Amino acid sequence: MAEGPGSWRDFSPARSDAEVARGATANFQGAADTESTGQAQRLGLRGMDPAWEEMRGAVAVAEVEVEEQFLHLAIRKQVSYRKAIAKSSLQHMVAQPNPALAMRSDSERQIRSTVDWSEAAVYGEHIWFETNVSGDFCYVGEQNCMAKLLQKPLSRRKCAACKIVVHTPCIEQLEKINFRCKPSFRESGSRNVREPIVVRHHWVHRRRQEGKCRQCGKGFQQKFAFHSKEIVAISCSWCKQAYHSKVSCFMLQHIEEPCSLGAHAAVVVPPTWILRVRRPQNPLKSSKKKKRTSFKRKSSKKGAEEGRWKPFVIKPMPAPLMKPLLVFVNPKSGGNQGAKIIQSFMWYLNPRQVFDLSQGGPKEALELYRKVHNLRILACGGDGTVGWILSILDQLRINPPPPVAILPLGTGNDLARTLNWGGGYTDEPLSKILSHVEDGNIVQLDRWNLHVEPNPDTNPEEKDEAAADKLPLDVFNNYFSLGFDARVTLEFHESREANPEKFNSRFRNKMFYAGTAFSDFLTGSSKDLAKHVRLVCDGIDLTSKIQDLKPQCLVFLNIPRYCAGTMPWGNPGEHHDFEPQRHDDGCIEVIGFTMTSLAALQVGGHGERLCQCRQVVLTTSKAIPMQVDGEPCKLAASCIHISLRNQANMLQKTKRRNSMPLLNDQQPVPERLRIRVSRISMRDYEALNYDKEKLKEASVPLGIIVVPGDSDLELCRTQIEKLQEEGDGVKPKTVSFQKLSPKWCFLDSTTADRFYRIDRAQEHLNYVTEISQDELFVLDPELVVTQTVSTSPAMPDLVDSSATPPGHHFAFPSCSSSPPSSPAPSAEPEHCLPLKDDLLIEAAKSGNFSKFQELHQAGRDLMVRDSSGQTVLHHAVKSGSKDIVKYIIENAPSEILDATEEENGETSLHQAAALRQRTICHYIVEAGASLMKTDLQGDTPKHRAEKANDPDLAAYLENRQHYQMIQREDQETAV
Repeated sequence: MAEGPGSWRDFSPARSDAEVARGATANFQGAADTESTGQAQRLGLRGMDPAWEEMRGAVAVAEVEVEEQFLHLAIRKQVSYRKAIAKSSLQHMVAQPNPALAMRSDSERQIRSTVDWSEAAVYGEHIWFETNVSGDFCYVGEQNCMAKLLQKPLSRRKCAACKIVVHTPCIEQLEKINFRCKPSFRESGSRNVREPIVVRHHWVHRRRQEGKCRQCGKGFQQKFAFHSKEIVAISCSWCKQAYHSKVSCFMLQHIEEPCSLGAHAAVVVPPTWILRVRRPQNPLKSSKKKKRTSFKRKSSKKGAEEGRWKPFVIKPMPAPLMKPLLVFVNPKSGGNQGAKIIQSFMWYLNPRQVFDLSQGGPKEALELYRKVHNLRILACGGDGTVGWILSILDQLRINPPPPVAILPLGTGNDLARTLNWGGGYTDEPLSKILSHVEDGNIVQLDRWNLHVEPNPDTNPEEKDEAAADKLPLDVFNNYFSLGFDARVTLEFHESREANPEKFNSRFRNKMFYAGTAFSDFLTGSSKDLAKHVRLVCDGIDLTSKIQDLKPQCLVFLNIPRYCAGTMPWGNPGEHHDFEPQRHDDGCIEVIGFTMTSLAALQVGGHGERLCQCRQVVLTTSKAIPMQVDGEPCKLAASCIHISLRNQANMLQKTKRRNSMPLLNDQQPVPERLRIRVSRISMRDYEALNYDKEKLKEASVPLGIIVVPGDSDLELCRTQIEKLQEEGDGVKPKTVSFQKLSPKWCFLDSTTADRFYRIDRAQEHLNYVTEISQDELFVLDPELVVTQTVSTSPAMPDLVDSSATPPGHHFAFPSCSSSPPSSPAPSAEPEHCLPLKDDLLIEAAKSGNFSKFQELHQAGRDLMVRDSSGQTVLHHAVKSGSKDIVKYIIENAPSEILDATEEENGETSLHQAAALRQRTICHYIVEAGASLMKTDLQGDTPKHRAEKANDPDLAAYLENRQHYQMIQREDQETAV
């Protein structure tokens, strides 16, 4: 029987008392309250000899120490986690009874996917999200698993905070084994709320774990990790420390020791800071109190008292080095990125410091945390989300206002680009983002008021009925514009509101923008803008200058970036009339655009600089399209006053010299680095992103660059471009003929789970030593790959150009059995498979199992290929012989599973899926074949099953493919 979280496997008569105590401790999280004494004897104490019984009696009589207390608990009736915690002086972290919960039955308890801030919040409640994680294991163990009992697949849910996975009906079973999530708050009770309380570890069993054991330094890898039921690690959901699940690594003192909260402790809000308070009781009325004269006043006063009471309060402890973080996520930004980011931040932080802006906005959270010292804010969304948060900070008048960092989602994000956070979130590890938020510099951002009054000189009869009387926002952080760009944006917004179903893709949106802009350009709808505008800047009338320029767009710019990253102010250089643009100088830049300068803007040009000023009075004589930070409207003839409002505190992303964890034996950075550069195609990146080793093998070498040891990626980019330019020289340094496309970017290869893209706008913030070790990888989205994905050759050594004939600087390594003159690369260069063993191949073709087995036992090689590159496994699949397929899988090297034939690049699994052979597909998949491998047509085995009209087989293959990807994506899967 498989051992679950409540296993007694560590008890044996040959072990010492201390070892037995530690074994019980290592399994304390899953110990079920329902275990009886008889069950304990059957599972773990069977066969105890008399000497051990005497030892147990001696322990009961002797002075009880901590380890012996755990041993005593482990063999008593009703072994329970709560009693173990009580005996280990952790009582203060166990939930105290709440009167609001006493009336709440188990049947009423709902499965929550959000944090509960009500009075009825449950201590240690999990936060569940639906998941597609496959596998045979549920955290409650086989004894309590409903799917095992019912013998059918059930939907699964995953806790965002502790990352355990259970079947939905098994959630109730977690209460039986008394496994709670990491506590996010504490009860106030009767103790002094200022009394310091330490945070304890929240230990969770893991059947799969990345990294190395903190005690012994060895990894957690298993030979057959996909099918293992053994618990290999115990890790903490707070600090992420992990230990082997054995007594030599996980010691008893780990239960008692305080938790450091891990690498991001400075930004984590400890659960001891968040207190749930009881609802205040109405005091008894004094008999001498004057008779009230108004029941209405009494009722309103009571209502005000009720309104002031909140179920939770924040009581921060003095901690000058801490920088507590509030995370606000707009799930509507960036497609489905927002929902995934919320779950990830709940894993790294306290779930009660992560807020979904679609659930009520940021105001209540900011009010709750307003007294926290050194508070920082991370806004995950577009520039509109940042403006929303800054407006709420204005309303609350928090002094000093907390600085705001940005995780840009969606498109545009000009403010995020200005502060070095990039133009959009791709796949950078959130752990690195938290480090950048912690280390970011506080800078100021000017904010500007927009005061609108009707133009008294216009004729009321000429008023446009569709025009608005006020702007959508009265404050702007980025820019305020009118004319051509606002008209295009307004038409897009109106069309999307009228037909939202037509604007469900980013590509279609961009095409609409382009079409609208071209249409307005042809009609010249904004060409008369100068005739209807009067502009006064710092008391100087610039109307005549505008009429001479005849702009079709006027922009009042507060930050250097505009229109998704362009820089319309540019660098004034020798123009002494203007200063370089800054976002904290109290000045606003006024720029005019003609159609020519708007077109030049996309290729590095700039607009016509009109002035830098502190106050603007803009008067319009007719309704004109305008936009404020991307929010468009058509404003009636008005007089608009622009003036400085205040300065907001923002966080600017800076270079991190120590962004990577330092090892004790780490060598100092060398003066010069000689580093090899390899490129990866987008096709390989998407297919193999969760397998770092295969992705490295699929990379194509470019050459070697030599840079200073403290170089950032901008310098590396220039060296790589020089490397490309020198490719046609006499002594080329490149080893690949195809040049990089203009859209290539760097990849971070140092993280434990996968590769991550580096935003080009942030290359100056990353050192080369931070994203690479001995090899620098770049992603080329336009690289043409002629080989099958995941079968590209391993990284070859550089070829000395002096010893290589001209025009043949590099060739892929080929197998010895291939003709020397063949220019095509081998389909499987890392495993040279022998050709031509006709008898064995014929036996596989005919399905003659006895003959096939006899030939193999006589010494025939199972790795044989025919002239078309097909293996015996290919032929056995075509013949439909399940016995031969099973025999090959059990006796041939595992390389045969992913071997491809030459004509179509198909593996045996591709062919089995195309032939709808479900049992054979199951054999090959369970043996470990890659489901992400594609043939020369770009099809995976799942695609081949779909083309064969077998939806059930396609669903099975898709499920197993997702499982293979998840294995490397998560730190804990299906425990």
